[in-house]
Amino acid sequence: MLHAPLPDLILEPLVRSALMEDLGTYGDVTTRAVIPADVTYDARLNARAAGVVSGMQIARLAFHLVDPSLLVETVTPDGAPCQPGDTLMTIKGSAASILSGERVALNFAGRLSGIATLTSQFVAETTGTATRITCTRKTTPGLRILEKQAVLHGGGFNHRFSLSDAILIKDNHIAAAGGVRAVLEAAKATASHMMRVEIEVDRLDQLTEVLEVGGADVVLLDNMDTATLAEAVRMVGGRLMTEASGNMTLPRIAEVAATGVDYISSGALTHSARTLDLGLDF
Repeated sequence: MLHAPLPDLILEPLVRSALMEDLGTYGDVTTRAVIPADVTYDARLNARAAGVVSGMQIARLAFHLVDPSLLVETVTPDGAPCQPGDTLMTIKGSAASILSGERVALNFAGRLSGIATLTSQFVAETTGTATRITCTRKTTPGLRILEKQAVLHGGGFNHRFSLSDAILIKDNHIAAAGGVRAVLEAAKATASHMMRVEIEVDRLDQLTEVLEVGGADVVLLDNMDTATLAEAVRMVGGRLMTEASGNMTLPRIAEVAATGVDYISSGALTHSARTLDLGLDF
């Protein structure tokens, strides 16, 4: 599925900040020294490895913030697969402007395409099941919205964007509040009718208590082995959404999905993805 792009208005401050960091206090001194202002070029942003594309919207913004007169055309859109040698984007116009925006465009596109590519590999392991792959809040500070968009481009789904999105009761909340019953009763007493409640358990006796007390919409099954996960899904019996988390590595995804969990969440999608090799060629 190809997702609609986010409004440029939201993304532009992030790209502008990256450009300001790269251009420093006096701009691209190398380009100004060696490239005449009237030299124009046709450049191509090409894939050097197979993967799933993300970050083309960001790359376009980077080039246009440097020079709005550049003619930028996306050839391979965000969310599409690519092979080595595929052209993802063409950029035409001032050579100096292209060179000044190159690194920021490539940094974003390579990083985000890496996330989309890894996500697509996780999603492929769920084939034949109804399980969805979702990310976490283990993202690069300041870049969460971009990295979560890249997860969507890879075929995954998004978990919370912030602490204010939903009530997610973790083990430390349970310990500090006095137990499963205490936190669920507090959540039921205070949560808006629009606010979903998820609670983390790592033992089946905790799950039993969650089911008895009620008040949760989702149960997070944390760091359970596959057999225990399967039993937990059986116990829930469709009464709550189930999410498996903790040690959700790529080789394990197929067997976890086979337990029937609704979601598998993995921080690795964003914190451990390798940058996809991309290059800008004149």
